[in-house]
Amino acid sequence: MKLFAGRRKRTLSMMMLVGWIVGGTACQQQETKVKVYAAPEGIELSAAYQVTVEGQELAIFKTKVATKDPVPRLNHSRSRFGFASFGSFDMGAEAVQVTVTYPKPVDSVKILPSSFGIEPTIAGNTVSFEVAQPQHLTIEFNGDWHESLHIFANPMEQNVPSSDDPNVIYYGPGVHEVTHVEVKDGQTVYLAGGAYLRAVVDPDEAKMEKVIGQNQTPPTFFLEGTNMTIRGRGIIDQSAIPKKKRRYTIFAQHSDQVSIEGVTIVDPSHWTIPLQASDNLHVDNVKIIGWRGNSDGVDISNSRTALVENCFMRTLDDAVVVKSFPGKGEVRDIHTRKIVVWNELAHALSIGAEIHENVSNILFEDCDVIHDVGRETALRIYHCDDALISDVTFQNIRVEEARRLISGWIGKTRWTESEERGNVRNVLFKDIVATSAPIDTTLTGFQDGTDWKPYIIRDHASMQLIGFDEEHTIEGVVFDNVVLDGKKVTADQVKINEFVKDVNFE
Repeated sequence: MKLFAGRRKRTLSMMMLVGWIVGGTACQQQETKVKVYAAPEGIELSAAYQVTVEGQELAIFKTKVATKDPVPRLNHSRSRFGFASFGSFDMGAEAVQVTVTYPKPVDSVKILPSSFGIEPTIAGNTVSFEVAQPQHLTIEFNGDWHESLHIFANPMEQNVPSSDDPNVIYYGPGVHEVTHVEVKDGQTVYLAGGAYLRAVVDPDEAKMEKVIGQNQTPPTFFLEGTNMTIRGRGIIDQSAIPKKKRRYTIFAQHSDQVSIEGVTIVDPSHWTIPLQASDNLHVDNVKIIGWRGNSDGVDISNSRTALVENCFMRTLDDAVVVKSFPGKGEVRDIHTRKIVVWNELAHALSIGAEIHENVSNILFEDCDVIHDVGRETALRIYHCDDALISDVTFQNIRVEEARRLISGWIGKTRWTESEERGNVRNVLFKDIVATSAPIDTTLTGFQDGTDWKPYIIRDHASMQLIGFDEEHTIEGVVFDNVVLDGKKVTADQVKINEFVKDVNFE
């Protein structure tokens, strides 16, 4: 079987992208062990945790997250929510000691992802542990998985831009109100550590809405051009955008060489980082916490040669998703690696639903899904239109709680726009390790096709491959060392219909 013959093309494209990334960043010696940033005045901080890093107090912010109650969460509730806490620091090459003080005696603590292997020490209401390298952690006390603490350990910044540079849009420490910023060729937007950007709506609604359309204001940052960067250690807060308005946080289109690095984005009101019809894209070390409907993480559509890495995403909707809209060009050579995902509603790593132009050479690898509490599937190809999806790999992925683990699906849904259906060819699921979530009988339903259907209560996470008809099929699928609940997945665990061909379990 000539499976994945087309993947050789991806290697060259990815090398070109990595060359651009490395070539644009000079190495500098890291002299500081740890760096923390003071919270700006006027920002309400979290009272749930006190955190120190190497004895320095860490500012802990709070932000809304989706409600713990599954029924309103799965129905995109805008009136019910919880609060999570988060803080970040920069670290050099040496390990650092982190101490967290909790308001109550600590009976148990869990540090996720489990694959990081961090062992905490508990003393009364204090927990301490070592962070050996930059990574993004979620800490849960006494079994409370919902209103948890997120700690983001960043690498030290390199080549910090100057506020005097005319090509730099500079936001220093403090609170800034931002409506709509257009980024042009060669420009860098820099959010210094301690900078807190409040996204607000321009009072002139007509002026703002005419760019995008009804009920949607222009993005906070709009990039169109060549060699553009948004970076730093600051925070972008979208919470002031009204419930009925939708706004992208960072939107790039028709662009080449775009880099987005280091920032934290909270309470996005719509897709957080849509990247459309562009080339040579790099999203690195971005942290996203969203709870509203359609608060996707990174949406890559009609673009070529993109790398998403080292990120954290706790979103109500898709975390990293690949799409293609009609007439905007193919999608190819998309690479996602080393990200941590908390999937609140939809998909963790996926392709679809909108697929109008061909999609090829897509790689998701070395990622952790620490929670999967939604109604959709963690790893999915969701084909609702008429193009060809080919050469897709999900590899070295750990899912700590799975309800629906894997899905390849062709069909019609509420998002379908084309009359014709498409095809899926050459898909590899390799070295996937997952644990089934506990059965939750309070979950009321999920969307499959165009209908809401009741949950099927299972004792293991479900998997499916569903083609549409004889001309619109899924072909060439390999399950290579997919392990669920400690055992390798076999054919009888995957629902496969008659329009799926050439499936192998290795």
